[in-house]
Amino acid sequence: MRGTATTSFPEPGGAQGGYLSLVTSLDLSAWPGRNWPLGATWTPEATNFAVHAPAATAVWVCLFDDDDVERRHRLTEHSLGIWHGALPGLSPGQRYGFRADGPWDPTQGLRFNPAKLLLDPYARAVSGDFVTHPAIYGTDERDSAPYVGRSVLVHDDFDWSGDVKHGYRWRDSAIYELHVKGFTKLHDRIPEELRGTYAGLAHPVVTDYLTDLGITAVELLPVHQFCSEPHLAPLGLTNYWGYNSVGFFAPHAAYSASGDRGQQVTEFKQMVKDFHAAGIEVLLDVVYNHTAEAGPDGPTYSLRGLDDLGSYRRVAARPHRREPDTYWDVTGCGNTVSTDDHSSLRLVLDSLRYWVTEMHVDGFRFDLASALARTDHRVDMAGKFLTCVTQDPVLRHVKLVAEPWDVSMDGYRVGEFPAPFTEWNDQYRDTMRDFWRARTDGVRTVATRLAGSSDLYLDDGRSPYASINFVTAHDGFTVRDLVSYDRKHNEANGEGNRDGSDENRSWNCGVEGETDDPDVVALRRRQAANLMVTLCLSAGVPMITAGDERGRTQGGNNNPYSQDNEVSWVDWSADDAWLDVYDLTRTALRLRREHEALRQRHWFEGRPTVPGGAKDLAWIHPDGREMTPEDWQDPALHVLGMFVSGDPLRTLGPRGEVLRDTGFLLWLNASPQERTVTLPENDWVHTGVVVLSTDPDVPTSLKVVAGEELLLAARSLVLLQEA
Repeated sequence: MRGTATTSFPEPGGAQGGYLSLVTSLDLSAWPGRNWPLGATWTPEATNFAVHAPAATAVWVCLFDDDDVERRHRLTEHSLGIWHGALPGLSPGQRYGFRADGPWDPTQGLRFNPAKLLLDPYARAVSGDFVTHPAIYGTDERDSAPYVGRSVLVHDDFDWSGDVKHGYRWRDSAIYELHVKGFTKLHDRIPEELRGTYAGLAHPVVTDYLTDLGITAVELLPVHQFCSEPHLAPLGLTNYWGYNSVGFFAPHAAYSASGDRGQQVTEFKQMVKDFHAAGIEVLLDVVYNHTAEAGPDGPTYSLRGLDDLGSYRRVAARPHRREPDTYWDVTGCGNTVSTDDHSSLRLVLDSLRYWVTEMHVDGFRFDLASALARTDHRVDMAGKFLTCVTQDPVLRHVKLVAEPWDVSMDGYRVGEFPAPFTEWNDQYRDTMRDFWRARTDGVRTVATRLAGSSDLYLDDGRSPYASINFVTAHDGFTVRDLVSYDRKHNEANGEGNRDGSDENRSWNCGVEGETDDPDVVALRRRQAANLMVTLCLSAGVPMITAGDERGRTQGGNNNPYSQDNEVSWVDWSADDAWLDVYDLTRTALRLRREHEALRQRHWFEGRPTVPGGAKDLAWIHPDGREMTPEDWQDPALHVLGMFVSGDPLRTLGPRGEVLRDTGFLLWLNASPQERTVTLPENDWVHTGVVVLSTDPDVPTSLKVVAGEELLLAARSLVLLQEA
């Protein structure tokens, strides 16, 4: 049967007397289809649509032609909470959405309003923009279709032949956190039409730069389809970082140089393939902890209009009552996705598997992972989400990185996530920032962080590489700003400089902001190099923020999430670049890569690996002797030597062979005065050579002998290699 009709929908409030009338072309020819897989699945015969909306009373598939004329097809089948049907005659690139009807009772998680066009939660691509307008809110009676994006039917037969997934071991990895758009937007050696896109990021200019630097993996800031928060529009700002996901399967369309009718999927895949060809893995920063629909008064884009509190939101913990429109929020973004509900857990797991199996990415960094790890309202390391991921035959073998906190008091869980998860180690960040500005209480904690943070990861059987070490990230100061500003300068964000952290552990070296004073500039560059080299030589996995190695600045803005402009974009000009910092970072990563002693898998034990041999790790006092218990308690000590033996190593080769390397001695002087250090006399290492130095008076290739003294400049480091 085929025909057209005029249909009326109840008002969103469910009032008995009034109706919202929407005139459209209604096609009654949908086939029954099937309730799996969820989303839109194309075949030459028909396209199957399946969407989870258990409490809906009616669901329509809405098709849009090139003139944006809408044609609705009612889904007639409802099984296992899923509405489904199949439509013949569709082609890839077809734009579509859903509308759902049903009760309006927000206290029960029921926010059905057929005037709202809803994105398919499983859409593989999204076309069009999201515009701030009253119609995007569920309480408004107007049609939201003119103001929201459309889902896109995708059938991509991309040729993955020749793609190589490298599977680098964690201890061999060096991560580079970057923004797809911001990394290439100002790059003059990339064709203008490709700048700021997936294709631009895959350009040989980029991959050559990263491989030359020594990077093994890029960690991309969110590339799931996202939209801006409505409050930014009146300020003339947009969401730049992308931590506001609206589509967990769709690569963000604005980063596509080739179009938004599914071409973004192909372009993303080609980018991944090109990175792999260059020897670089691709990790995604994923935001499953909340959605762009924000709090109870936020817009209705997708999940809110299909199954709000029933499946996708955590509600407030109120044992005897439920207040109207109350969400339980530990993300700071208005809502928290409930991964202990089977339907939302399925959504997240299906998304993760899709990005691994279909898009060939190599791993994930989970934003606010503690929010995902909750059972009801408590963080549960044995809960559904973590259990499912760690036992999944696909996901357990990719790189998994937790941001081990959320915004709640009980969400801070550094050191607690189960294997195979690694973790962003903010304690490493804080300790090293404090050390290099001489604000630590001695060197006890500094030594622990240098050696892999055993206080966090040893007790549960994990290795040093469980610690993802970083001194900066997208959120906060760049390294250059860390040594140039005492205070944040976020006025451009339009929030009266109230946003962003006030706990930066920064030091401006005597002048706030940029300066032409050569002494201050020299000190800042040395401090930046100290931070970068220490990061690269510490046990664990180093993560570098894009541009830090060349002195990128954000002008003191430590929260530029809304600055899609030169504040956030990487400046590739050589005029103001700190290329000396680049050279030292590159050298440190090369030494790490070439020497097993600098990236060992096992914990140091402070004793010989063979009878009569050198200790695998020894901490050296500036006087040339090993540190004593009293030395570790000295709050005024800001100089430390770290000796790592290379003969033999505790780490074995791939066939069980014993690995041998040269030994290294790293001297760090964070004090504001130059210090004389004595090279330790011992039975194993008698001579050495300087292979890296931030001290302008201690050149590389300088040969040293055990028992000699070495004068270290204030705030400098020197790495000696056994010769």
